[in-house]
Amino acid sequence: MMNFPEFLSPYQADLEKYKMETVLINATPIANGESLSITQSKFLGLPFLPVGVDYPEDSKGTPMILLAQINFSELPSLPEYPSEGILQLFVSPDDWYDMEEYAVLYHEDLTQEHQKDFSFLTDDFYLDSPILSEHALQFEKSVEYGGVADERFDYMFGEQDYWDFEESLAEEDAKQLGTFFTSGGSKVGGYAYFTQQDVRSYSPSKKNDLLLLQIDSDEKIMFGDSGVANVFINPDDLKKKDFSKAYFYWDCY
Repeated sequence: MMNFPEFLSPYQADLEKYKMETVLINATPIANGESLSITQSKFLGLPFLPVGVDYPEDSKGTPMILLAQINFSELPSLPEYPSEGILQLFVSPDDWYDMEEYAVLYHEDLTQEHQKDFSFLTDDFYLDSPILSEHALQFEKSVEYGGVADERFDYMFGEQDYWDFEESLAEEDAKQLGTFFTSGGSKVGGYAYFTQQDVRSYSPSKKNDLLLLQIDSDEKIMFGDSGVANVFINPDDLKKKDFSKAYFYWDCY
């Protein structure tokens, strides 16, 4: 739970209106020889895929790689988001950069018989992967009161926007402000982080889309030059558990 810095106390009541719950992801590379179960949440690794579901392929017919798998039953409850089922992000192994060759899948029933043979996914498929090794995921619920990179955070500190307010603060307070309103890190829900500009700002129809998943760069994850990847979804589609129009985006410095 975030504690308000003293210099933000005059704005605390107003900022409560911007509060959003989020589930933070702590991603840990697994050790050599270790393996995760087919239904566990993970970055990279093998997917849960029911028998009869086609394995995702890119436009060239090349099998995609699993970039992320989120088992919602492992997460703390998050309003509007599923409480069960598996969300998956697949990307083309060598053509994911342009954000056109990807697939977002959701499997609600995990009791179905699942596919077991993924021998076609040889090491060569992962040479250009932004995630360098399989990660186990742990989850922690938190709250955010804004994200400076998120288009939805338009709060005015009196008559100052965020950047003018930051410039008016002492150096240490300005650092605390940046920490308080950062929306970086890997997570489900909450405010989104971008190194450039909020992709939703380019399309009025997407301005209210929700952050479904965020994967941030770290020691074993690198999107371009220390970039961040996001998956967004329309709020109505999320309520219906319709992930067919969810979209993948990433940017970097």
